[in-house]
Amino acid sequence: VLKPIGIVSNEVKEPKRGGWDDVTSEIVIDEEWEEHLEGLEEFSHIIVVFWMHKSPVGTRPPGKIHPRGRADLPLVGLFATRAPYRPNPIGVSVVKLLRRHDNVLTVQGLDAIDGTPVLDIKSYMTPVDKPEDIRMPDWVSKIRTQPRP
Repeated sequence: VLKPIGIVSNEVKEPKRGGWDDVTSEIVIDEEWEEHLEGLEEFSHIIVVFWMHKSPVGTRPPGKIHPRGRADLPLVGLFATRAPYRPNPIGVSVVKLLRRHDNVLTVQGLDAIDGTPVLDIKSYMTPVDKPEDIRMPDWVSKIRTQPRP
């Protein structure tokens, strides 16, 4: 059983594809966890784990899918994508921590909509969280560099 520790507050009311980089959100942490935020403000980035509450639980595509629904990208399995339809709709994002005020974290780039339950917060540490020799398929860079046909 998962118990949220807070909730996301922002202007985004419905899930969307892309365009999250400039979104500023507040993560309002339950007061019972406020003391455990101490020291987090010293980090430039944090990892936010959240429950994608608008994604149907256990939903999966009938077969392989095109990433981002783009027919110009190869068909791949669900787990090779960041599609929101997951067996367990858990989201994980690395975001920029702009500030902390008491139990409120202001972040940039969180791809979660208003009202999203937050399950956990972790500090982002490059020695641990940034692996070396990363390998990705060519289509990943195509998502950012080439617009949808």
